[in-house]
Amino acid sequence: MADRPAVVEVRSLSKHFGAVRAVEDVTFKIFTGETFGILGPNGSGKTTAIRMLCGLLTPTGGSATVAGRDVATEPDRVKESIGYMSQAFGLYGDLTAEENLRFYGGLYGLGDKLTERIAWARERMRLDEIIGRIVSPLSGGQKQRLALGCATLHHPPVLFLDEPTAGVDPGARRLFWSIIRGLAADGITIIVTTHYMDEAERFDRLAFLSRGRLTAEGTPAEVRASFGAGKTLEDIFVELQEQNA
Repeated sequence: MADRPAVVEVRSLSKHFGAVRAVEDVTFKIFTGETFGILGPNGSGKTTAIRMLCGLLTPTGGSATVAGRDVATEPDRVKESIGYMSQAFGLYGDLTAEENLRFYGGLYGLGDKLTERIAWARERMRLDEIIGRIVSPLSGGQKQRLALGCATLHHPPVLFLDEPTAGVDPGARRLFWSIIRGLAADGITIIVTTHYMDEAERFDRLAFLSRGRLTAEGTPAEVRASFGAGKTLEDIFVELQEQNA
């Protein structure tokens, strides 16, 4: 990936809340079109790191740029350059799928491009079967695909996904990851947190955090090797979880 330009650059990034060092001296790069995982048990600092990269928290120390924008001095421009989706993404349950897309398209200011982008989302996220249906009764997988369509409607160069497949069945997870791979092939850089270690094997590269510090970074094979022969990503996750207990 190093032959591609870096779209996210994190340099000695830190965030302290009083005496609590939620993130401490973290450094890594993420390259254009890469799928990058930020993994770690609860309390490891991954959510705080993501919030800084999204321009929602100001770093205590160090620096980071996302799509060429500084997260500390240009947080609003960072927000304009990214898509964000969480497990609890704010879909409106009493609206149809299409009405949700139109609502978010309006927030993004798509104007004349809205019809074209909705058509793109319908095809890419496989929404035709649900486009006119009310959102509340949809399955978890259908809601997640719709949420992903809303998060990418404005064609952001960087996409943050926080636990995107939590609570959906294995078939829906496989379809979701197929869509993610297609977005990455289009050049969108995708940064994901997940607790599913089988999903962690799908990343081009990943970073493990523990107690706010970066403990390993690289391809899944490189991370496994850094913890010792025979270790699986699940083994590493459990080991770090015990350290954070």
